[in-house]
Amino acid sequence: MSTHTDPIPEIELRDGVSIPQLGFGVFLVPAAETESAVAAALATGYRHIDTASGYRNEAEVGSAVRASGLDRGDVFITTKCFNDAHGYDEAKRAAHLSLERLDLGMIDLYLIHWPVPAQDRYVDTWRAFIDLQAEGLVRSIGVSNFQPAHLQRIIAETGVTPAVNQIELHPRMAQGELRRLHRELGIATTAWSPLARGALLDDPAIAAIAQRHGRTPAQTVLRWHLQIGNVVIPKSITPERIRENIEIFDFELGADDIAAIDGLERGERIGPDPDTFVRP
Repeated sequence: MSTHTDPIPEIELRDGVSIPQLGFGVFLVPAAETESAVAAALATGYRHIDTASGYRNEAEVGSAVRASGLDRGDVFITTKCFNDAHGYDEAKRAAHLSLERLDLGMIDLYLIHWPVPAQDRYVDTWRAFIDLQAEGLVRSIGVSNFQPAHLQRIIAETGVTPAVNQIELHPRMAQGELRRLHRELGIATTAWSPLARGALLDDPAIAAIAQRHGRTPAQTVLRWHLQIGNVVIPKSITPERIRENIEIFDFELGADDIAAIDGLERGERIGPDPDTFVRP
């Protein structure tokens, strides 16, 4: 597999840590296939791997990174604390378990996976995250799937603003209001399901833009994410698609292209509602 040589841009987080703007996600990648998929991604040039305790493949991610021959400092690792580990003590135990499974030393970015407001423990979980960072076990701390009220509450009750909020985000669910709040608060936005689970790949507007640029629809949508400022974490286990998804740094969408893709907004969520989700 060829190696991508163009530098991947990085976004500096509010705590001074830099995160590669394009990452490789392993959601729903079976553990048996994770090591080979991550190895292919690293060999192609990805330097940001996004996993979670709930994905049940942290150990395989760690194995692939250790086997890659890359310096640990050259690979950015994100993982997440799942819904069954909310609460101060529970979250700290969960972090130690993730550290053991990954076996890569410090976690670069640790996220609360979902707010689970029905449990009403996410503030205590966030307090544990603050202490984990202070103890030097994680470099940056953030959240995932937090709505404005969840963000505002943890900031008000702890005085600490998350570095990142990872949310469902694609042209049909562009999260404009939440992204504006992120900008006001200095929170970086990471997009999961950036291609709407492939639903956008047959969209005529995207296909037309892709054709004009000599690109695939997937590359076109991923480029849109980069240009509007998102960190984006596509996933695949296919070597050709892994390579295709990283080859998006040598072209640029015009203002009309961005506007056309922005126009696909429908408020169409394909994942769970963060206000009600408890377990998969």
